[in-house]
Amino acid sequence: MARPPQATLHTSETISISSSSSSPERAVYDDTDFFNAQRNDSQSSLGVASLRDMTMSSSLELEHRISPVSRLPPELLIYCFVKLNSTYDLRSCMLVSKTWSSNAVDLLWHRPLCDTWPHLLNVVQSVRKEDSYYPYFALVKRLNLSNLSDQISDGTVQPFMCCKRIERLTLTGCTRLTDHGVVSIVNGSNSLLALDITGLDAVTDHTLGAVAEHCPRLQGLNITDCSKVTDESLVAVAKRCRHLKRLKLNNCTLVTDESVTTVARHCPAMLEIDLHNCRQITNESITALLSRGRQLRELRVAHCSSITNSAFLELPKHLAFESLRILDLTACFQLQDEAVEKIIETSPRLRNLVLAKCKDITDRSVLAITRLGKNLHYIHLGHCAQITDAAVIQLVRMCNRIRYIDLACCHRLTDQSVKQLATLPKLRRIGLVKCQAITDRSIMALAKMTTEPAAKAPGPSLLERVHLSYCVHLTLQGIHALLVRCPKLTHLSLTGVQAFFLREDLTAFCREPPQEFTEHQRHMFCVFSGPKVNRLRDYLNSESLYDTEGTMYDDREGESGDADQQVTGMMHATGLGVDDDEMNEEDEVGEGSQYGAEADV
Repeated sequence: MARPPQATLHTSETISISSSSSSPERAVYDDTDFFNAQRNDSQSSLGVASLRDMTMSSSLELEHRISPVSRLPPELLIYCFVKLNSTYDLRSCMLVSKTWSSNAVDLLWHRPLCDTWPHLLNVVQSVRKEDSYYPYFALVKRLNLSNLSDQISDGTVQPFMCCKRIERLTLTGCTRLTDHGVVSIVNGSNSLLALDITGLDAVTDHTLGAVAEHCPRLQGLNITDCSKVTDESLVAVAKRCRHLKRLKLNNCTLVTDESVTTVARHCPAMLEIDLHNCRQITNESITALLSRGRQLRELRVAHCSSITNSAFLELPKHLAFESLRILDLTACFQLQDEAVEKIIETSPRLRNLVLAKCKDITDRSVLAITRLGKNLHYIHLGHCAQITDAAVIQLVRMCNRIRYIDLACCHRLTDQSVKQLATLPKLRRIGLVKCQAITDRSIMALAKMTTEPAAKAPGPSLLERVHLSYCVHLTLQGIHALLVRCPKLTHLSLTGVQAFFLREDLTAFCREPPQEFTEHQRHMFCVFSGPKVNRLRDYLNSESLYDTEGTMYDDREGESGDADQQVTGMMHATGLGVDDDEMNEEDEVGEGSQYGAEADV
């Protein structure tokens, strides 16, 4: 029986400008994700039995000399090209052959490099060229001009008017842009999925009106610091861009409940909304967002001081927000324990909770938070001055996966709290600014923190950032122990700690204070970050700063047992006995605890 003729593989040299859209994830405004190649579906080789069964046209055989790589289907070529990190390498691939060129050009041009002025000029020249081999203007999908923010003006962006297939447009910090420049790009951009115009204070409702009219597929909008935008244009965006998932309105002080409630009604797919410092927002907006936004994952309403308990207490009964992971209520001064209890009841899977400067929060709220258990990773209770040791100790026992905790200005906390915090196996960052009751006992506890089983010798700490400014009872020996036992430490703040800021040999390793600081603030400033933390550690290890054995050891060159001996020596040098750190759990609570009384407040 005659064998049927073989299928012949033909490759097209034309460029498809079809676009596939996908929902922008958490990094919707970052240019980090690679190109999803779908333009060659019509050239798929899936219908061929095997690579050996494929034959090539005579012209292609002549061009490639029947090279094995020329037999690769377009899908595999693109898969290989995606692995190239250098635009120069991609350009080199385009010069190999027409087949390689047609499959590499999309990868090279979907996100043109505009990080310098010469690069931008090259891109502009290419997109404006009428007789180019490829329609480069139609290949641009991501345009990010934020690296040249101070040089971008309305005239600069005019050449991009012809790029109507842009999906993500980032103009962060381009403060010289006005409505005219932004609208010129937005008009006709039906493919636009994400727009970031952070810091463009000259932009008005005219720009957002154009977005509402021309960008029905919009999913992400960031207008942080666009202070002239009002409810009028936001209402139009909410009604016409119903696929909106991420909305940032930080410092848009003219925004009121009218626009936010419209977003809640018309954008059911909303995942993240940030209303930081939108001071006209009230309970109505919060209740509407939570009641209707069943997919909402992040809600940030920091400094919306008009929010009260009613925003949460008036939520429909038996309603649970299983998707909510991040809630920021910084400086919502009127919130009390009742609101926190309702939040925890309805949002059992919260991962990040910020209650900083909610001054009426007491141990009762912290007890409610403990019900989050292993779900809680990040908790900020700074300036919640009514919290006591007993509440913190219970929080640690119930939520042992905390990675970040800030208890700044919680002046009732003592060493008992910190020693319990030191047992958290995943703790990376801790803030204890102005917790003036803590001493070197707390620091020694943090220095011995370990993820190893109790039966084994303590391992090195996982701490990366420690904030201890104005903890005035700390000594040089204690901080040295912390540095020795925390090899991953990248930030250490000790402003106002006399053992450090009064010594010029130590402040030499500090970073420069902010220029806006007064002379007194600059004198007390003492913050170590980045490589300077390592330099401080090296200096303390190399100098005889106090008379005790085992304190000059460099932990990066020895074993953990030697480091333990060094820490023990430091404890003796500071007058702390090992037995002081081995109190049982009953002793940790202490007789003077106000836990029982304040829990019922």
